[in-house]
This record gives sequence, structure tokens and C-alpha cells, in this order.
Amino acid sequence: MIRTVRHFPLVLAFLLVLPAGLARAGQDPAIAASHPLAAEAGREALAKGGNAFDAAVAVAAALAVVEPYSSGLGGGGFFLLHRASDGFEVMVDGRETAPGRASVSLYLDSKGEPVPGATLNGPKAAAIPGTPAALVYLSRKYGKLPLAVSLDPAIGLAREGFRVDSRLAETARHHEGKLRAYYETARAFLRGGLPPRAGELWRQPELAATLEALAKVGHDGFYGGEVAAKLVESVQKAGGVWEAKDLEGYRVKERRPVKIAHRGALITTAPLPSSGGLTLAQALNILDALPGSCPVDAEGDHLVVEALRRAYEDRARFLGDADFVAIPGARLSSREYGHERARSIDRDRATPSRGPGETPKAGAQTTHFSIIDADGNRVAATLTLNTFFGSGFVAGDTGVLLNNEMDDFTLRPGVANVYGLEGSAANAIGPGKRPLSSMSPAFVEDQRGVLVLGTPGGSRIISMVLLAILEYRQGTDPEQVVARPRYHHQYLPDRLEVEPEGFAPEWTATMRGKGHEVRVAPRKWGNMQAVFQDKHTGKRVALNDPRGAVYTRY
Repeated sequence: MIRTVRHFPLVLAFLLVLPAGLARAGQDPAIAASHPLAAEAGREALAKGGNAFDAAVAVAAALAVVEPYSSGLGGGGFFLLHRASDGFEVMVDGRETAPGRASVSLYLDSKGEPVPGATLNGPKAAAIPGTPAALVYLSRKYGKLPLAVSLDPAIGLAREGFRVDSRLAETARHHEGKLRAYYETARAFLRGGLPPRAGELWRQPELAATLEALAKVGHDGFYGGEVAAKLVESVQKAGGVWEAKDLEGYRVKERRPVKIAHRGALITTAPLPSSGGLTLAQALNILDALPGSCPVDAEGDHLVVEALRRAYEDRARFLGDADFVAIPGARLSSREYGHERARSIDRDRATPSRGPGETPKAGAQTTHFSIIDADGNRVAATLTLNTFFGSGFVAGDTGVLLNNEMDDFTLRPGVANVYGLEGSAANAIGPGKRPLSSMSPAFVEDQRGVLVLGTPGGSRIISMVLLAILEYRQGTDPEQVVARPRYHHQYLPDRLEVEPEGFAPEWTATMRGKGHEVRVAPRKWGNMQAVFQDKHTGKRVALNDPRGAVYTRY
């Protein structure tokens, strides 16, 4: 086999052990998260009698405090749930929505051309957050604990402080210019004019107060009352278009997950407004028609790349918020359509995409966590502000850093977003619409067991999840699934990106010989967090991506 030159090592920060008696031997809960303090918050919720859904609230809220560059109360995300008692599965959609006064014209100049950075920076770039509403909804509908109990660890981290890790310190230093752009942001993140330093005790009393309002009042603690008034006032004062009714009207939605049968496995993943489910379904259905299409060598990888090319092409052509536009989802996800698309693949030559496109940005922003509790309830949750530190705008004295999800809409066909993704009118800006996302939390079930997984990574999320599914299904040890080298193709730009040091020269030469433009990325991407439950032993293990700077397992 010539695909890889080495395996990435798995690194652990520490081992977290649950109190005796909380779970039966061999049936211990497992949490995989990108920060140890977030995993500890989830552990506390379980120790207090909570289930996986309570733990998800605790983990998500803690990540809002300790990883403010990746997610937070000013963002949104998707929570994929499995309830063990009856097998019920649902996706809780906490994706952000466009404000009522949003329009394409907000982001164009007098000549009708896109204003550089307009969808990325400042309050105009911010959609209405969904994470706070999702936390309340999860707690009240699916959890066992009072919301205040699940939020307590995050409130403590914000109020009493935590020691800054190197990842937060380096990310803040790298994005210092963004953090200086607005007074409240600089006040929140640049103490004494400097970004937080590793080892520094960092407190966020204003964010703690907002979390406390959410804990005390629930939904209206963020979307109504004093907090909402402060959010709207600060956004409007800085040129944004939020109104009180935008916040008052925000609601999470329950969505039926996408289910994909592939070669003896059942994959459950996110529906629209995530593009992950339909894009994964199409790619897997294409591969189903192609014997030998596994990531084991260059011949198999060529077929995977060609499947990704076609699936991402249809993502750009057809996908958007299905609550507002008609999407041919049944056809796109059908086996017949996948096999039809497979017939256009040449095993010896790459199929050219149109146009040059822009190189997608490497993605570590966004965050993901996976949970299985003692009873077998599962959560796969992917949360985001979009790019690092979102819009760079902290709203008043709420401590809430707002997202820049308006960039995930399509300004017009042919104009790519920050990740190089293009779209169609189906993903155009419109009041109340949810922008198309790549976040793809997933469950994979087969005769080996259950794999709960997801990752950050912008436009690369879907390809990472696809490769993880294929690696797992071909028998790769779950410990290595999150660590194996990655490649990516998203139709446009028409190039195959690969991680550095992951692929042998012979593999690259074969791919180039088939007509692929292979580019080695300057750095690795993603931070996959997964949990695996062995079907035969019942043992559960948390799997942490070694690409992340912080690891945790228990």
C-alpha cells in the first residue's frame, strides 16, 4: 500500500474517570470534546444524574467559555440525538437565521459588486444566534436536570475563570487585529491591550451574567428582556440591522435525520440546512456503484475524489434552506441518481470541473463533541461562529461574541464564500432563512458497533466525515480513524488538496497521472471528536483527533 507514509500518533492530555457506581462495568459513558474543561462539564452533568442530552448542554456551554474562537452563545449548530429507550432519533436545528431586514444589497457597493469583508466582519455579518435556544430546548425536552444545573459549570468557568491554554492564546494572538476592530471586543479579549497569554487566569464576568440570565429565565433570558435589548441596541449602533422581533421570533426546529444504507452500515446524519446529509448520501451512493472505491490506495482514492467532485457540484447547484425553497432531496439522495452519476466517472482520468475557483481555507474553527451515556443515549453536536472569533463583534456588555454566518449565504452565483464554496439562488439571503452549512454530525452503525463522530473544518467537514466513514467501514481501528491523513475536493476549485506528510510520492504521482492537480496544504486540518461503542463487549471509548492542541478522553 502506498497511500500513507506514517500514522499520526494519538495524544492524551489526561484521563477522566467517572465516580464509581455511575455506570456498569463495560458500559461507562464516554465524551470526546476538544477541551478538557468542556468534557469535565459534561461529566459533572452525568454525575448529577443527567443523561447525554444534559451533558450536551453542559459541554456546549463550557465550550462557549473556553473556546470563544470556535463557538458560543452568539453562534449556532446542530445536535444529532439518539434516545436509547425507544430508538428515537432527531436533529435539533439551532442554526442561525437571517434578520428580517437582511438583503443582498447590504453587502454590495454602488456598482453592485460585493464589498470585501462585508459578510465576514462586524454586526452586518451576524445572523440571529441559535445556540442559546438549542440549549434550553435540549434541556427541557430531552434532559433530566434543570437547565441551571447543566449550565452551572460554564457559569463557574466564566465567573471564576480558567487557565488559558496555548490554543486560545495563539489563536487570539493570530487574530489580534480582528479583536481590536471594535471597542467592546477589545475590552473583552485584550486585557491591558494584549491578547490572553497561556497560563493566565481569564475571567469573563459579562458572559457569566448572560449565562446566568439564560439559566434563570430560559429562552427569554437571551431572546427577550435586558439581554435582548442590549444585543439589538449594540448591533444597530454599529450599523447592523437586527430588531427585537428577530430575537423574539427565533425558534429551534426538529428535523428528521438523513439515513443512508451503505454496504451493510447505517449512517445517520444531518439534514438541510446542513448540506452534509445529502452530499454524503450522494457520494456514498456513487461509491456503492464502484467496486474498489475505498481509501486504501491511489486507485480507490481517485474514485472517492471523483464522487466528492460530483456531490459538491450538486451541493452548489441545488441546496439551500428547504423551509423556503424546493430542493430535489429525494432524487439527490437516491441510489438510482448516485449510480447514474457514477457512470460518468472514468477510472483512469479525472473529470475537469469548470473554472479555477479559490483555494478553500483550512478549517479548525467550529467545534464538535460526541457523547454516549451509560444508558446508550447519544449526541453528536457540531457548533460554530463560522470563522475564528466570528464577526469579531462583541454585543455591548453581554460578553456575547457574534457569528458571521451571513457569509454562508450565496450573494450571487459564481461568488464564493470564505471557504471557496459557491451556491445558487436556493441559498440566497432572505429574512428568516438559515444559511447552508457543512456541519455533519453523524452516527455510523454496523456489525462492529456504533461510531458517533463529527469535526470542524469549514467546507472540508463533509469530506473528512466521508473519509472517516470509509476508513471505519474497511476495518480501520477506531483509534486511527480520527488520525488518518486526509484529502479534499469540493468541485471548485478544481484541485485535490492533501495534508502534508500524509501521502507517499508514489500516491501523488499516480493521482497526478490521472489528471488531478494535487496541492499539499501548508498544514493539517480538522479536529475530529468521536466516541465508539463496541457492539460485542459494550465498551465505549472516546477518540480525540491528534491535530487538536487539547485532548481529552474518558
